Amino acid sequence: MNTTPSKTTNPDEAAAAEDAAAKDAPVTSSEAVDSATASDDLGEQAARDDAADDGIADEDLEPDPFEAARHGVGAGAAAVVSAALGVVALTGAWTGRVAAERETLIGQIKLSGGGSAAQQISEIYGDAWHTTALVNGVFALLALLVGVVVLVRPAFGAPAGRPQPAWVRAVALAGVALGVLGVLISAGMYLDLFVSLPSAGTPAGG
Repeated sequence: MNTTPSKTTNPDEAAAAEDAAAKDAPVTSSEAVDSATASDDLGEQAARDDAADDGIADEDLEPDPFEAARHGVGAGAAAVVSAALGVVALTGAWTGRVAAERETLIGQIKLSGGGSAAQQISEIYGDAWHTTALVNGVFALLALLVGVVVLVRPAFGAPAGRPQPAWVRAVALAGVALGVLGVLISAGMYLDLFVSLPSAGTPAGG
């Protein structure tokens, strides 16, 4: 009896043959439907993503009313403060009056034991006058500095998305002008350029 040796099959060759058969097999209708459904889902997702991106872009382009209202609030407040300080420097402040009265009291205490007429004028009147001028000059200098900072602030730091409002620049310029005027007047008062101290030989009404 003749026995023919059985043919052994390589596992790799069998796998390759199965893959080739799967590729050659016709595509069933269910598989085609699944593929089409997956393509439609991907298209819808992409459309939704595009719509979402367009919505975000539109929201970014639209101005925020609250952001627009907040723009320039700090600079506007500083400009108003500058103008107010300039007005105080020209009209005088209660701090200047208190400081002048203090100097008058100190002069009276110093002259309680006696003193010449020139000393009385200098200690009681002159020191109080100079103190008032000095306090007004400090307010004027503060008004000048704050106004200048408001005007030059846009040139430094990160660039702003919107230009500085015109009313802020106008009020800041007013504060700078009042500050300069206050500094000049205070300097003239302190140096006795406008009105000199009365001398000992001049009558009180002269």
